[in-house]
Amino acid sequence: MKELHMATRFEEEVRHKNPVLSRSEEAFARALLVFPDGTSRATIERDPTPKYMERGEGAYLFDLDGNRYLDLNGNFTSLIHGHAFKPVVDAVHLQLASGCCFANPTQVEIELASILCERIPNVDRVRFVNTGTEAVMFAIKAARALTGKAGIAKFEGAYHGAYDWAEVSQSATSENWGPADYPVSVPFYKGMPESVLQETLVLRFNDTALLEKNLTAQASRIAAVLIDPMPSQAGLIAPKPDFLDSLHRLCRQYGVLIIADEVLNLRQGYRGASARYGLKPDLLAMGKIIGGGLPIGAIGGREEVMQVFSAKSGRPLLPQAGTFSANPLSMVAGIATMRNLDQAAFARLDSLGDRLRANLTDIIAQQDAPFAVTGAGSLFRIHPTQRIPRDFRDMATNTLQNAVRKTLSSFFSRYGAILPNWAAACLSTPMGETEVDTISDLFRLFLNRYAAVIKNMETAE
Repeated sequence: MKELHMATRFEEEVRHKNPVLSRSEEAFARALLVFPDGTSRATIERDPTPKYMERGEGAYLFDLDGNRYLDLNGNFTSLIHGHAFKPVVDAVHLQLASGCCFANPTQVEIELASILCERIPNVDRVRFVNTGTEAVMFAIKAARALTGKAGIAKFEGAYHGAYDWAEVSQSATSENWGPADYPVSVPFYKGMPESVLQETLVLRFNDTALLEKNLTAQASRIAAVLIDPMPSQAGLIAPKPDFLDSLHRLCRQYGVLIIADEVLNLRQGYRGASARYGLKPDLLAMGKIIGGGLPIGAIGGREEVMQVFSAKSGRPLLPQAGTFSANPLSMVAGIATMRNLDQAAFARLDSLGDRLRANLTDIIAQQDAPFAVTGAGSLFRIHPTQRIPRDFRDMATNTLQNAVRKTLSSFFSRYGAILPNWAAACLSTPMGETEVDTISDLFRLFLNRYAAVIKNMETAE
């Protein structure tokens, strides 16, 4: 197939120009002896081998061969203050000298929980866990425990971690996602239980009519609607006000809880993404930035909902424990991070993000390039299509577009910046106008360098 051959050549062109990362290649050879595919996370990108990092400093990473990279990944958006943020380093060092974890509670967990309860609307009480996946999982379990219903509704293409019900239709494609007005529940992995698929109602983000029709029809079996206020994997697209209005009305009418997954999007503002867009959840799943770079997750919500975790009157409706939940190292790192994320810090990140998205959009217009930019706050995503996607299905791309997107990431890497292939890219507080200009200049250079191939993206099959 001509287009496939063209795409493969295009994707490989940059790779073959990359300098040999001898120490990274050596590390990867060792890793292949102990990991199934040489990596310990499915999200590790290879170009053609992973880049092994030695250290991070502020907005930059340094690999084993001494190459420096502007980090636009931030460990999947968790490092909002960049690397080796001194208040976090100092807090963790001090706590480590006093002990890393205990079976008993500590005062620092109260302090971090207080920060979250004071800032985030609809968060009256908090429970800590160790990952965003756990936070989503326990939020779903809490909704089931309170409502007595097992079914879950979620939006097509949205990523919510590694809990079976949250993974349904996470990687659906045009070949299996079903009709536009009734999306199919698509398994994420071979062997996913059929019962999970039957218990998960898949909806389309921002499709108000579909939400009204399908949620109304199945509300009697649905415990909660799981929603990322701006789904990262599904395009970084903002929710429409009328869509949220309908979601609120339907859920209140039928006794369905709303779970906001803000594991990633809490970084959108001082009070989080739900507050930014007017979403009023019953439960929130939080993570990433609230741990300051250490493992963390948290479930927060209205007091009457969070009582499912309470053991005041005996065994709780939902027992929740964890050996490392609320460990003091994550707590103090989170406190240091959140204390330094005041409203001025978020306003500055918003300003930088607005400037970057405007720069990229202007460059696209100047060169009449088939790209679009989405995002908000400190988040941005570059799409290899001229139209701004409306939902996950609208993001479907052809072979050449996929190759262009991957090569964009490779190009950035060759010129000293880590730009994720698929997920949201992000800014961090150590960045400034210099970094915004660097990103803009690299994107302009990329469009100039590969103009001949890029102009054919939307016509290739």
